[in-house]
Amino acid sequence: MANMEITLTVSQNVARYVKVDADGGPDLRGRAMLLYPAIADMTISHGRAAELLGIPKWDLIELYASMGIPYLSQTWEEAQEDSRAIEEAMRLDKTLAGELA
Repeated sequence: MANMEITLTVSQNVARYVKVDADGGPDLRGRAMLLYPAIADMTISHGRAAELLGIPKWDLIELYASMGIPYLSQTWEEAQEDSRAIEEAMRLDKTLAGELA
């Protein structure tokens, strides 16, 4: 896979939050934060962002976690709905297992 150079122009308000490394380019945290809005609006995946940064996906997820940005964001209602769905699936599994016995 060939490397691709990406130039990103940001406002001065955003640029002041991006630290630079020794060669004058944005540091990993800064580059990750510049990509985060595209992840948040599902324009790109965590995996694609990690590829652009040249790091493994789980390293990016851990980097965001260290900054307080969760990999999964779910409301309490969504978690309860998932729990109910799991309980229903388990109930159906037991019912089917009983019918097959």
